[in-house]
Formats: sequence, C-alpha cells, structure tokens
Amino acid sequence: MQLQRQNIFMKLKVRCPWPNNNKLMIKYHDEEWGVPVHNDRKIFEFMVLDAFQAGLSWQTIINKRKNFEKAFDNFNYKKIAKYGKREYNWLIRDAGIIRNKSKITAAIKNAQLFMEVQKEFGTFNEYIWQFVNHKPTIRKVRGPKDFRATSKESDAMSKDLKKRGFQFVGSTICYAFMQAAGMINDHFVTCFRYRQLIKMK
Repeated sequence: MQLQRQNIFMKLKVRCPWPNNNKLMIKYHDEEWGVPVHNDRKIFEFMVLDAFQAGLSWQTIINKRKNFEKAFDNFNYKKIAKYGKREYNWLIRDAGIIRNKSKITAAIKNAQLFMEVQKEFGTFNEYIWQFVNHKPTIRKVRGPKDFRATSKESDAMSKDLKKRGFQFVGSTICYAFMQAAGMINDHFVTCFRYRQLIKMK
C-alpha cells in the first residue's frame, strides 16, 4: 500500500520530461541532477560518468552506474591514478561497464591530472567552480527551444581542461557535467526541483 502511494506521488509531481518512466532516472533527477556538488570525489565521479556517456544516452550510464562504481573503486581518484596494465585489463573485460579503450585510458589519465589541479588550487572544487564565478547559473527552460548543449562557460572549461591534458572534455561533455554538478540549473521552470535548487549554493 505504501509503495502504491509513493508511485502515485511520483506520478503527480511535475518534473522535467527526460527521466521518462525509468525509476533510476527519476531518482537521479529528483535527488541529484542540478544539486551543487563541492566534494572532489563526487566531482570526479560525474566527470568519469559524463566522459563515458559521450556518444551514448545518459540512461545507459545510469543503468550501469553501480557497475561503474564497483569497477572504479568507488571513484577514488587517488587509486585510479595508480592503475596500471593489470587494472586496465580488468576494466576492458568488465561487461558491466562501457568497455571503451579510449574512455578507460582517459579515466586513468584524468585522475592523475585531477590531483595536479588539486595541488595548484587546493581542491578541484575551487578550480572547477571558477567557471561560473562560484555560484550556480539559473536558467529558465520552458520548452525544447530553450535546450542547449554548450555555453560560453562550458567552452572556457573545455578549453582549459584540454590545455591541462584532460581527455573527453569537449564543451558538450563539460556542459552536461555542469548540469549534473549543479553549476547550472537547467530544470524546467515548471519542474518541482527548479525552485528547490535555487535555494541551494
């Protein structure tokens, strides 16, 4: 009975249309997407997942998220930075994740560079949030015409990350990351999460 009530409540809520009826997508939308992230490990997790999403749907990544978490040591960038041939071979044989050689190699390389940025800025959070002046950008998405895949901020982020040697950090991937990490509030203005997230920093 309680589960039925929860399902009814979920259906009554007005939310962005993209989660469709996928329960994992709905949970992600309702609890994570657009929430400002300032924890370096969590930031790295979103960077890895968004890189693996390149050319694929976010639903594919969400469905495999638990597998990614297990395969990549809970996104512990310090451990991932030390991955060698043995760990690479484990990953390339892991059917639970996206077995893309370039993306796996990029995850390892990016972990190493991630820590270099930490040394320079103190935290990666301090570095990455500078691209939005350390506060979320509030957009007003009312329909498909308001959708965008990049912005001047994601262009700047992409350019700087590439200069530092990061891989799979094109402007489109950076924009998706910014949406996920709460650097941009891209919820529909009619979505129940839109105003909730405006209050967060």
